[in-house]
Amino acid sequence: MADPCALISFCPLGVMSMRKQIVLIPLSRYGFDPEEVSVPYMYLKNAGHQVVFSTIDGYKGAADERMLTGKDLKMLASTLACDDEARSIYNQMEESIEFQYPIPWSEIRSEVYDSVCLPGGHDKAIREYLESELLQKIIGEFFAQEKPVAAICHGVLLVARSTHPRTRKSVLFGKKTTGLTKGQEKAAYNLTRLWLGDYYLTYPDIYLEDDVKQYLEKPEDFDEGPGYPIPMSRDSQDKPHDGFALLDGNYLSARWPGDVHRFSTEYCRLLATASVKKPIGKPIGTPLSLPVASAISESETSNSTASSTTELLA
Repeated sequence: MADPCALISFCPLGVMSMRKQIVLIPLSRYGFDPEEVSVPYMYLKNAGHQVVFSTIDGYKGAADERMLTGKDLKMLASTLACDDEARSIYNQMEESIEFQYPIPWSEIRSEVYDSVCLPGGHDKAIREYLESELLQKIIGEFFAQEKPVAAICHGVLLVARSTHPRTRKSVLFGKKTTGLTKGQEKAAYNLTRLWLGDYYLTYPDIYLEDDVKQYLEKPEDFDEGPGYPIPMSRDSQDKPHDGFALLDGNYLSARWPGDVHRFSTEYCRLLATASVKKPIGKPIGTPLSLPVASAISESETSNSTASSTTELLA
């Protein structure tokens, strides 16, 4: 196992940004996956970017306790929940000024940010996040502005539900994506249903993969990635290529926490190569005394746009 503190100064070769970028990470008040938030956060900070968290009401969010501690998962905890390293990373993020002082969703202005990162989670409390028409509108604006959008696990469903303001179709219509696979979701449910019920089914009437496919131009645009029949092996800081991520233009997706190091590495690489035009600004309502606001007010603009080449990252 890698030293938990090592990730704090770790940045993959070639992903240091030429310019500090402002990355938005919206969260539910409770129930998000701890690894899908904290690991990208650490990679982004190590690459020199500024992160702004946002919750529905501006109060600090909290991760799914079961995913953080492994409570009630028994022998499955080593596969499905955080290990000691991941908990250490989450605890350090939780103490950060950015995480302590999120802004409300209502104060998000897409033009202020260079990119948005959308984590997942499966506790039913995240439905407020997945079903938010406000977040869906904001995500549509990011796509319209051709800014990098990254989503993992159930974050992909939020993206799929978002409408492009010009086409009035899902922002993923015509794009390739991955996400939590039906096999993964079904396996987690079947292995735990005797004592956890439908805990692993965010929407008991439909699997995420089937839900996302409804928004795509064609079902085969959903890529389950390697790991037949069920992807269960996890990547790591030392072996990010054990994970899977899919890049289509400025849109990056991944399946589950087991892909989070690959996802985070490729996201930093995307931000390093994709420079977007945006006005200088700061999130409305962010206290000016916070480092978050002062860092944003010092950001610079750039005029080039990213390549739209579809690339498989496996």
